Amino acid sequence: MGLADSLSDRFGIQDHGSSVRTELLAGATTFLTMSYIVVVNPAILSGAITPQGVPQGEVQSMLAVVTIIAAATATLVMALYANRPFAQAPGLGLNAFFAFTVVGALGVPWQTALAAVVVEGLLFVALTAIGAREYVIGLFPNPVKFAVGTGIGLFLAIIGLQAMGIVVADEATLITLGSVASNPVAILSVLGLFLTLGLYARDVPGSIIIGIAATTVAGWALTRFGPVAPDAGLVAGTTTVTYDITPLAGAFVSGLANVEAFTFALVVFTFFFVDFFDTAGTLVGVGQAGGFLDETGELPDIDRPLMADAIGTTVGGALGTSTVTTYIESASGVEEGGRTGLTALTVAGLFVASLALVPLAAAIPLYASHIALVVIGVVMLRNVIDIEWNDLTHSIPAGMTILIMPFTYSIAYGIAAGVVSYPLVKLAAGEGRDVRAGHWALAGAFVVYFVVRTGGVLTGQL
Repeated sequence: MGLADSLSDRFGIQDHGSSVRTELLAGATTFLTMSYIVVVNPAILSGAITPQGVPQGEVQSMLAVVTIIAAATATLVMALYANRPFAQAPGLGLNAFFAFTVVGALGVPWQTALAAVVVEGLLFVALTAIGAREYVIGLFPNPVKFAVGTGIGLFLAIIGLQAMGIVVADEATLITLGSVASNPVAILSVLGLFLTLGLYARDVPGSIIIGIAATTVAGWALTRFGPVAPDAGLVAGTTTVTYDITPLAGAFVSGLANVEAFTFALVVFTFFFVDFFDTAGTLVGVGQAGGFLDETGELPDIDRPLMADAIGTTVGGALGTSTVTTYIESASGVEEGGRTGLTALTVAGLFVASLALVPLAAAIPLYASHIALVVIGVVMLRNVIDIEWNDLTHSIPAGMTILIMPFTYSIAYGIAAGVVSYPLVKLAAGEGRDVRAGHWALAGAFVVYFVVRTGGVLTGQL
């Protein structure tokens, strides 16, 4: 029996109406569409994860290695345990929440933030193992579930636009348009963004990574051969690449010391909420595209891919990166015909192979890598169509969720605003019978948090 026959039998490829060649091609397509995370995740996290005495450039290369290992591990579990063509990696939005809200705004040490990721992953493993998915889903109002993706999209977009010099701070209006026509970084960012959006619209595989690479090369060429001065910021600073991740691996253990329970619980809760529903929504969406759903619209054996996500999150947090989630870009591989775990196995293998490209990832400047945030942010806005906008008891909590996230620079605050407003609006509309006890309990908990957080009670660090 040849290798192709062995793979076909192992993954049941013929039973799914596919072929080994199709599965391999699908895996390569999925990898190309999501490979940008190897560049973007380190760019976001390197400002928050700061091991003492380690230059930021080295931290960025460490994070690239950890990103690859976490993605490969989770996707390998998806392939061998769940036998589904879904790929996983540290999630956009969750890494921004880690860096800008948990470490930045809340002042949580990065080691403790990693501990929260590990705890969230273990909680996810436990709940998935005992089949508590339906109960957890029922605790959250539908308008909030449907609005989270759009809110995160806006949050990612504003982060990206700021890094690109297109949106800047302003004393009068808080934010405004930057000096785009006179700022080389902003000019090149705009050109790179539209190039990437054009490639994405044409369904070019790897469009985001192509756009990032083209923008980076253009910045280097303009600095090296063109009229742009070296200090204009078009090229990344000199970095020392390292594959030694020991300053990050296991750092979560020290983060468990002196934990302030309430805030730590909120961070774990938010990681869990966004990860859980982002993964569940992606699995159902991609499953629909691949014809995996049953007659009731459910993905059979969904606990298996959820377990892959949970294991990936736990491993990633232990090694030094933020929460792992299932990528919507998996749909590109499914559209190419991927139907089994061999597609995911191919993605995992390509992630491992990309370890050789870590030096190139470390050379990507911030403005170029953040093109991905704007592109993905725009794409995530399409989730807004799932909201029942003609029903005020849905549109108000959904709208609060979407608006509060970018305006407060916090995914957690957006979720909290939606959860608090839902039972209040339902009660005011005379539909209090639709509100479950869990809705009121969550709303009450978030009200307490807002009082503690904004009332000056929570002034210390974790």
